[in-house]
Amino acid sequence: MDRIELQKVLETAASERDCSIVNLSFDEDDNIIEATIDRDGESISLADCEYVHRAVLAAFDRNVEDYSLTVSSAGISGAEADELLKKMENE
Repeated sequence: MDRIELQKVLETAASERDCSIVNLSFDEDDNIIEATIDRDGESISLADCEYVHRAVLAAFDRNVEDYSLTVSSAGISGAEADELLKKMENE
């Protein structure tokens, strides 16, 4: 996966929700990605994280790129965000 293209997609999606990317990390193979979003003066909602995550899903084919993405806020961990997303998907 092209890191620059991914970063553009993440930044655009975050900006559309009035957020910014405050941290972006990759594992050594570039296929496990963690993005943290934040917003000045306001909290980040699960909908914000989900919006950014879905923008990446729409831009990159997981079957071709073989990646795992976690989008979280500065206030909750990636594991907590993943758990919330799973609950929402199952509802």
